[in-house]
Amino acid sequence: MANLMSFNEEPANTVSFANILAASDTFKVLFKEGMALVEESAGYLDGPGRTESKTLSRLDSLSYASESMRLTTRLMQMASWLLLQRAVNEGELSPLQAASDKHKVKLSLQDLATNPDQFARLPARLRDLCERSLRLQNRLIHLDRLLYAKPTDQPAPLIGPRSQMVRLEEAFRSPSA
Repeated sequence: MANLMSFNEEPANTVSFANILAASDTFKVLFKEGMALVEESAGYLDGPGRTESKTLSRLDSLSYASESMRLTTRLMQMASWLLLQRAVNEGELSPLQAASDKHKVKLSLQDLATNPDQFARLPARLRDLCERSLRLQNRLIHLDRLLYAKPTDQPAPLIGPRSQMVRLEEAFRSPSA
């Protein structure tokens, strides 16, 4: 049995914090935050961002294009993940279906494309959107790992005084024993 189990691997007597969190009001807030960030970013990139990008030097303009593409990709991945999870919460998909559809939703860690000095020269609003999207991405990846972790072959950790004694004995056992 794994330390961390996925949706479809929970034994009947185990309560998963991740599953409770994913179906809670906290998730609804996270969902709204993610979708609002998508809308805000789209509004910026299609409006003021276009104007700001035209005033940049050639090199900064290239960095702007790279970061805006990364931002858009990151936000689309997160929106897809949030929508999939919301479908589970609303009963449109079972957790098992979501786990099998998971391969269609690539939630991967994407960092900034430019170095810190170059990033600092980009418009403040783009930098803010990128930084907020990175923080949200980290939260979603953490929740995703909790929800969809693959079971390992490792047994669950022993709990209690007896297990602590066993661990101590193993730690101090001589290599030749």
